Amino acid sequence: MRDYTFSSYYQHSPPVAVAFIFAYILIFLLCMIGNTIVCFIVLKKRQMRTVTNIFILNLAISDLLVGIFCLPITLVDNLITGWPFDIVICKMSGLVQGASVSASVFTLVAIAVERFRCIVYPFQRKLTRKQACVTIMLIWTLAITIMCPSAVTLTVSRDEYHIMVDNHNNTYPLYICWEAWPNQDLRKLYTTVLFSHIYFAPVTLIIITYARIALKLFRSAASIRDVHAEDNRHRVSRRKVRVINMLVFMVLLFTVSWLPLWTLMLLTDYGKLTATQLDLVTVYIFPFAHWLAFFNSSVNPIIYGYFNENFRHGFKTAFKFQLCSLATQNHQRASERRPNTKAGDRIFERVQPHGFAGQKHRRRKGIHGENKRNELVLEELD
Repeated sequence: MRDYTFSSYYQHSPPVAVAFIFAYILIFLLCMIGNTIVCFIVLKKRQMRTVTNIFILNLAISDLLVGIFCLPITLVDNLITGWPFDIVICKMSGLVQGASVSASVFTLVAIAVERFRCIVYPFQRKLTRKQACVTIMLIWTLAITIMCPSAVTLTVSRDEYHIMVDNHNNTYPLYICWEAWPNQDLRKLYTTVLFSHIYFAPVTLIIITYARIALKLFRSAASIRDVHAEDNRHRVSRRKVRVINMLVFMVLLFTVSWLPLWTLMLLTDYGKLTATQLDLVTVYIFPFAHWLAFFNSSVNPIIYGYFNENFRHGFKTAFKFQLCSLATQNHQRASERRPNTKAGDRIFERVQPHGFAGQKHRRRKGIHGENKRNELVLEELD
C-alpha cells in the first residue's frame, strides 16, 4: 500500500508570498501601462506608422498578451501547490503564453533584421508596411505552430496519493498541469527544439546583426568626420553612441532575462535532479526565473521610449506633457539671448552641402557619394 504525501496548500511563508506578489504586480503594471502607451502612440499618429514602428507595435501587443495571460496565472501557480485551474486554462495558458513569448522573440529578430537592412544597405528597396504586416502574420503563425505540441500534450491529472493541507487543516486534492508525453525522450527533444528556436538561434542572430550594424556605424561616422566640420562631428558622435548603447542594451537584457529560465528547463529535463532538488528549484528558483523573463516584456517600452527620439516626441505630443511646453519655452528664451547665432554654429543642426559658401569645389564625386550614403545611414537610426 502506498503512503500518502501531505504538502502545504501555500508554497511560501507570508513574507515571501508578499514579496512575490509585489514583484509580479510591479512588472504587471509596467507591462500594461508601457505597452499600452506604445500602442496608443503608433496607432494615433499616422507619421509613427513606419515599418519599424509596426514591428514595435506587434512587440507591444505580444508583450501585453504575456502580461495578461502569463503573469497572473504564473503568480498564482507559484504561490499555491499544484494547479488551481481547470484543463481549459491549462491548455489555453500553455498555448497563449508560449505563442506570445515566441512572437515577442521573433519580433525582436524582425526589428534587428529590418534595422540591419536599413543601416547596412540603405539604398536597397525597403520593406513596405504591407510586407511588414505579412511578416507579422508569419511570425504569429510560426509562434502558434511551434507551441501546438505543448498545447496538445498538456493535461490536468490528480495525484491520488498527494494531499494539500492549509493553515486551518483543511485538505484539498492535488491537481497538476503537465505535458503528458509518451516518453521522456520526446519531451527532451521538444524542449531542445524550443530552446534552439526561441532562444539560442534568435539571440545568435540578433548579436550578429547588431554587431554588423555597430561596425557600419563606426565606419560611417569615421567617414563623415573626415569630410564635415566640427559641429557635424559632435552630432554624429552623439547619435552613434546612443544607437549603439541601445543595441547593446537590448541584446544584453534579452539574453540575461531569459537565460535562467531556459537553464532551469534544460536542467529539469537533462539534469536528473533528486526529489529534494526538484522541489527547491520549483518552489524558489522557478518563480524568480519566470519573473526575470517577464521583466523583459515590461521594460521593452521603456527602452524604446528612452533611446528612440521619435517615440519620445510622439509620447510628448500625444499627451501634451508640460515638460514639452517647458522645453519649448526654454529653447525660445535661449534663442532670444543669441539672435545673431549662425546656423553653422549649432552643434545639432544638419549641414547642407551647398551651405558652405567658402568651401573649395575640388572634392571628388566619390567623396560626395559616400558622404551622402553615410548621412542616409545615420538618418535611419531615429
